[in-house]
Amino acid sequence: MKIIFMGTPDFSVPALEALHRAHEVVCVYTQPPRPAGRGKKDRPTPVHARALELGLPVRHPERLKAPEDQAAFADLGADVAVVVAYGLILPQPVLDAPRLGCLNIHASLLPRWRGAAPVHRAILAGDTETGICIMQMEAGLDTGPVILREATPITAEDTTASLHDRLSRMGAGAVLRALEGNFAATPQPEDGVTYAAKIDKAEARIDWKRPAADVDRQIRALSPFPGAWCMAGEERLKLLHSRVVTGEGAPGEVLGPLTVACGNGAVQITMAQREGRRAVPAEELLRGVDLPKRLD
Repeated sequence: MKIIFMGTPDFSVPALEALHRAHEVVCVYTQPPRPAGRGKKDRPTPVHARALELGLPVRHPERLKAPEDQAAFADLGADVAVVVAYGLILPQPVLDAPRLGCLNIHASLLPRWRGAAPVHRAILAGDTETGICIMQMEAGLDTGPVILREATPITAEDTTASLHDRLSRMGAGAVLRALEGNFAATPQPEDGVTYAAKIDKAEARIDWKRPAADVDRQIRALSPFPGAWCMAGEERLKLLHSRVVTGEGAPGEVLGPLTVACGNGAVQITMAQREGRRAVPAEELLRGVDLPKRLD
């Protein structure tokens, strides 16, 4: 098939690679380069960089609303467009241009967690499973009928980083299987719709008065970005991995080596990061800092 690929972050790269091996990717669309790093020089997106390595043509329009941009998209004569975390709303003329329409790789079991942050929200909510849906795109936000779905459990060890990587690989395989089929799609049920709002940095500060299970999910869901955090004396401490353990004390009380009492139970921090430092296992962090008796 002749495919237009539309994606931006690391999550999208495995799907691009899989489609390039199996089909003809006629063009890659991605977000424009943005200033990044200490020098604030324009840096291409992960999809842009990988597409250039693969020798694929790349376009990065700011928007797709201009008639000339829509005409250039249609002129590619694609059979289908595959969209993975692209970052722009596709206007109807773009959705209609490929012969078989546009397919989206979405990282949840729709209709649960439509929207921007399905991986974070699934862990935060305590979901026991999530997955990948290959969806026929339409004008609504993640409302289109589903061609293929594949589930995976969410374990007590999963962070957004680990689940992100697993779902990224699953999506690459799933879209290839979807393209081999007849594109038969099942409408999403009206019941069970939830929306995965973008994570706000205000959600990242830990409230130790909450139950340990909630604090643990917050830490794992916000790892690596934006990172759940607390104050250790005058220093901000980012917490990146944890587990629920037995323990009781005043909320925020340090009961043992990075074991902290919550409103109900306790959590043991297994990975953390001091300001201006790299993330390290808890035992390494404790060799370089004396924690106060209470975290706030």
